[in-house]
Amino acid sequence: MKSTGIVRKVDELGRIVLPIELRRTLDIAEKDSLEIYVDEDAIVLRKYEPACIFCGNAKNIMDYKGKNVCAACVKELKKKA
Repeated sequence: MKSTGIVRKVDELGRIVLPIELRRTLDIAEKDSLEIYVDEDAIVLRKYEPACIFCGNAKNIMDYKGKNVCAACVKELKKKA
C-alpha cells in the first residue's frame, strides 16, 4: 500500500472527506459507490464496479431482473436452454 501523506479526521457522524486530488486520480465522482473492505487492521475503499454474479467479470455487464450478468455468461446460459 502506498501512503499519500494526507490525514483527515473522522467527524461526529463517522464521515471523512476524500480530497479532490484523490477523487480525480481515482475517477471518483459525486454519488459514485465505494466498496469497503477490511484487510487485517486496514480499511480499504475501492470504487464499486458491478460484476457478473456468475463469473465476476466486470466487462459487458447487463442487468437481468436486478442482477448483473456478463455477455459471456448470457451466451452460455442461452446454449444450455
